[in-house]
Amino acid sequence: MTEVRTYGGWRRRRGLGLLGLGTTGTLILLGAVATLILTVSIDPRITLYAGPPAILAGALVLLRVGGTPVGHLILRQIRWSYGKARGHTTYQSGAIVAHPRAFRLPGVLATTQLLSADDGFGQHYGVVWDRRTGLFTATLKVVPASTWLAERSDADTWVANWGGWLASLGHLPAVRWVTVTIYTAPESGSTLSDTVGQALSPGAPAAAVRLIEQLVETAPRTAADVNTYVSVTFDPTRSPTSVNDLTSAIGELSRTLDGLASALGACGVTVTGRATATELARVIRCAFDPAARADAVRAEDLTWADAGPIGAEEHMDHYRHDSGVSVSWAWHEPPRQNVPADVLSRLVAPGPFPKRVSVQYRPLPAAEATRVLEDEVNAAAFREHYRRRTGRDETARDAFDQARARQAAAEEATGAGVTLVTLYVTTTVTNLGDLPRAVSATEAAAEGSRIRLRRLWAGQSAGFATTLPCGVCPAELARRSS
Repeated sequence: MTEVRTYGGWRRRRGLGLLGLGTTGTLILLGAVATLILTVSIDPRITLYAGPPAILAGALVLLRVGGTPVGHLILRQIRWSYGKARGHTTYQSGAIVAHPRAFRLPGVLATTQLLSADDGFGQHYGVVWDRRTGLFTATLKVVPASTWLAERSDADTWVANWGGWLASLGHLPAVRWVTVTIYTAPESGSTLSDTVGQALSPGAPAAAVRLIEQLVETAPRTAADVNTYVSVTFDPTRSPTSVNDLTSAIGELSRTLDGLASALGACGVTVTGRATATELARVIRCAFDPAARADAVRAEDLTWADAGPIGAEEHMDHYRHDSGVSVSWAWHEPPRQNVPADVLSRLVAPGPFPKRVSVQYRPLPAAEATRVLEDEVNAAAFREHYRRRTGRDETARDAFDQARARQAAAEEATGAGVTLVTLYVTTTVTNLGDLPRAVSATEAAAEGSRIRLRRLWAGQSAGFATTLPCGVCPAELARRSS
């Protein structure tokens, strides 16, 4: 019996923190302790006034609820209440509105614009342009090969080539991140019925026609629609070549896509082309209005103004938009053990409700990767030294984390790339009563894939947009808003 090949090496990025805190939390805690020491040394009576605020500050970073510091939860609630009071959580458009910005997409997609570009071979493809950041996102349509039907050696080769493909992104400074999105939904039957209706011969026997029609009516109950997209987000300001205008930026993006698409063929996927502007608008429209999916599939001239919802409202734990209600999660903890190549098969498999699973890779430039890993190794060594000085016993997690940090640094020294990986999941229902069942099914599938998901409280609209092929990166949004 051939041994199953497993993979691992994920590690949560940790700064120079103590007691499981990050750098900011450690500084707040040390500041609170230093304040108490200074007040006692100057005048013990001042401690009556300075002591409670210092203790409160320490408690806000030390006490945790579900792994999140209480201070972070309070800050999130304050920002949510402020945004809701100012109407930032509600979007309302209209069928006919005399306003130049009436049909913009809601939330973080409001600054995006859909462009149609020529790939140089007479074919057009869609590019999502974020006018605020200047980033461009183009999407490749791919068809992955099933690892269940392939030889184990072939699957191992695909995973190895995929790792090499990700490592090569570190040598492309203009590529900010790559998002792989698997979209699954129950097939409404429109695609099958349209295709069969066009293929039926007018002179076919009546019995044969009735048989085909019965098959078409039965097929939607068991069929599923599965689409996979690879979205590449490009930053022209980081390009080594001179990019001075929109035309040159799109040209550089097209050349980069050609190289990335050709290399994907060795990773177990078949690139079927670049998504056109109409196809991108169709994906967005189906996500915001799942009940109109059949009409959107038939439409041939959808624009960015047609893609957005008529109305949308973000709640703390879900997102309502046109005919759908969605819930989004983020990757909270990766598998603690090595996993096989098909570990995500249960999570990305089609279910009773539409679902999008997006894995986002943010490659570190080759020069920066060395510095980041050295900082991680030094931080792990500092925590080990602090543990010894305080006389605490070493935990299994501390030992494992330090070994992972050293392993990552050693692999990078031999030519491996360093990539920040996150995962986002969005499930959508058309009936609010089905939402608990959809949430349970998604979380159960995640547990079967050995990962932990955390619902994006007060961030549902951003999570919803991240699972769309528009180049949204929550880490970049958090950095801009901080």
